[in-house]
Amino acid sequence: MTDRLYEEVTYLAYHLHWPLDDLLDLEHHERRRFVAETGRLVR
Repeated sequence: MTDRLYEEVTYLAYHLHWPLDDLLDLEHHERRRFVAETGRLVR
């Protein structure tokens, strides 16, 4: 895994409590969208 992927997966796992396998199954554009939307919610 790249550093960026670790950051995205860690961020989503922390905030959404999703399992690692589910996060890794997301397409890149889906994962980035979830990161962006989650960021808006936690501000």
